[in-house]
Amino acid sequence: MILSNDLLNKIDWEKGNGLVPIVVQDEEKEVLTLGYMNKEALERTLKSRNLFYYSRTKNRIRMKGEISGNFQFLKDIRLDCDNDALLLTVEQIGPACHLGTKSCFSEKVELPKEEDRIDYSFSILQELENVIKSRKENPDEKSYTSFLFKEGKEKIFKKFGEEAVEVLVAENRERRIYETADMIYHLLVVLSYEGISFSEILKELKGRRK
Repeated sequence: MILSNDLLNKIDWEKGNGLVPIVVQDEEKEVLTLGYMNKEALERTLKSRNLFYYSRTKNRIRMKGEISGNFQFLKDIRLDCDNDALLLTVEQIGPACHLGTKSCFSEKVELPKEEDRIDYSFSILQELENVIKSRKENPDEKSYTSFLFKEGKEKIFKKFGEEAVEVLVAENRERRIYETADMIYHLLVVLSYEGISFSEILKELKGRRK
């Protein structure tokens, strides 16, 4: 726990050019607003328990509610792990937003459809790798993957080569995407046959990054 007297010196003020961003939430943990404080605004807040913000547009310190009467009273304050942001819990009097809404974050944004979501975590490759491994260790006569492992190295390597060529000769963008997916699947089969995990490939790529 940080003593309030030590907080002013612990914050990395230089990173924000003398300002620290503050996330303000109510006692039910609903985020109300995002603002900024300089050292003097934070000092006033700690001493009075009234929230003081630094206005970047007006270049001055202002107390929340000084005109509207929608005061915020400090209940809890936490410093983030990089010492450059604060989370403040407050008792909110009236609406927090100048538009009259409870929160400044009241306008909901529609997310892309799930089928259009791009997964950058490579989780689908991990899932596919696990399925291939399962078909290798527990053959299923109805499985194409099990069939490849049964046929052996020559068949597995030949199919990968064929799919790589299909990528190169694809006549349009959609077909190239389709053939690339096939090629990646057959590459994973090759790697599984050789006892190489895809994580080893990622590790090698990461090691080459400079």
